[in-house]
Amino acid sequence: MTYVMMELIGNKEIFIMEVINVLVVTTENIEGYKVVEIKGTVFGLIVRSRGLGGDIMAGLKSLVGGEIKQYTAMLEDSRKEALDRMIKNAHQMGANAIVMMRYDSGEIGKNMSEIVAYGTAVIVEKIQ
Repeated sequence: MTYVMMELIGNKEIFIMEVINVLVVTTENIEGYKVVEIKGTVFGLIVRSRGLGGDIMAGLKSLVGGEIKQYTAMLEDSRKEALDRMIKNAHQMGANAIVMMRYDSGEIGKNMSEIVAYGTAVIVEKIQ
């Protein structure tokens, strides 16, 4: 997969775009490739806080039931950001693939969620 990473530098609206080619799989092996070097554990972490307005809307929504779309969008964005950070870290380690990729999540305090994407950074070569 090709990922385009963008970073905000300081408080200025300056973006650095970097295209990173990293193969990410949830399996131990990648069909058609062989692992030639294990770089080590790699992860991407993000902690997000729910806003007061979101908590109020969630409280009202919980009375009638149904999906809380603000939280769903926040968690979906958080997973994408954690994945992007993991890929960037693997790239900095010199890896071109991540195997055994997983997500984990937890709560910090009453209104913060943590999402971590983790796996094993490796170098793979296509089998001829």
